[in-house]
Amino acid sequence: MISLGILHPGDMGISVAATARNSGCSVYWCSQGRSQQTRKRAESFGLQDIPTLKALCSTCEVLISVCPPHAAIKQGKAVITAGFKGLYADINAIAPTTANELNKSMTSAGINFVDGGVIGLPATVPGTTWLYLSGQKADQVAEYFSKGPMEAEVLGTEIGQASGLKMCFAANSKGTAAMHSAILAAAESMGVRDVLEKQWDIYTPGFTEKSHARIRQVASKAWRFKGEMQEIATTLAASGMPPEFHQGAADIYSRQESFKNATSEPLLEEILARLLEKKPDQRSE
Repeated sequence: MISLGILHPGDMGISVAATARNSGCSVYWCSQGRSQQTRKRAESFGLQDIPTLKALCSTCEVLISVCPPHAAIKQGKAVITAGFKGLYADINAIAPTTANELNKSMTSAGINFVDGGVIGLPATVPGTTWLYLSGQKADQVAEYFSKGPMEAEVLGTEIGQASGLKMCFAANSKGTAAMHSAILAAAESMGVRDVLEKQWDIYTPGFTEKSHARIRQVASKAWRFKGEMQEIATTLAASGMPPEFHQGAADIYSRQESFKNATSEPLLEEILARLLEKKPDQRSE
């Protein structure tokens, strides 16, 4: 039985852990420095706790990194420092260039690296969430997620393919939510939001309701999406595409960071008000 460690069992990480357990893996996690909420989540899913990262690295043959994109490089360096020598899969929302940077450092440290990207919400039923993988050992990692509910698919052997797919998908889904947020905030500031939404629904019935729902849904995760938009901007720039739109989306999400850990979805009016607040460096003296 493969010993597999999850870094870390947040909402998505616990879904990854559950799929690995369903597929026959012994799943571990490291409680050092983690919140009580994370501890309870891990315990409820039967994950085995190892108190330090160094001990986790010596126990597990495979590590799966599931963390905010801005922490992916730091997490990888910590694993190298802890002496891990197994198979490491980074499945975070990072640019292909970031994945290749990780691959270079991991390979130099004697670690086998696999690039990954998750599309969809935390999986509860099959056919809703996909884990895409690429790299020389991608087939091996896919075996550890063969029994669902998350579905694993190998794209190829090239590092950056899985991350690239994730970046392009999120560029639309999360980028569009940021764009709609900015548009509605601008319309609100000019007193024309009601008319704009009426016009939207004339052309596309139900568009306004869906837009509102998506904007409210992502607000509590905006603190993660800021880094993801920056990774998308890097991806587009490396492909010869203008990165400025998603750099702006990063700013839009940064204005909503205070909604982190909200126990319920904030109201649309609260989100628009937060977007329209001037930053300190924008206020006239």
